[in-house]
Amino acid sequence: MSELLTRACDGENVIITVRGKPTVQLVPINKGGNAADMSQWADELRRRHSGAKAVPAGSSGTIMDDLRG
Repeated sequence: MSELLTRACDGENVIITVRGKPTVQLVPINKGGNAADMSQWADELRRRHSGAKAVPAGSSGTIMDDLRG
């Protein structure tokens, strides 16, 4: 998922299929986004949900684990 988000942030339209049927499309909100933008977004999201003042950068799996916890 992390790779797909990075590709979408880099300007690519990403289509996810289920059993060959297009189901989800990831598209960038603004062209020219990048992995650094996603990292900032993830940090802000984790800060809001955890109440922490500083959140170390991590992989999407780490972020999801933190949000689940």
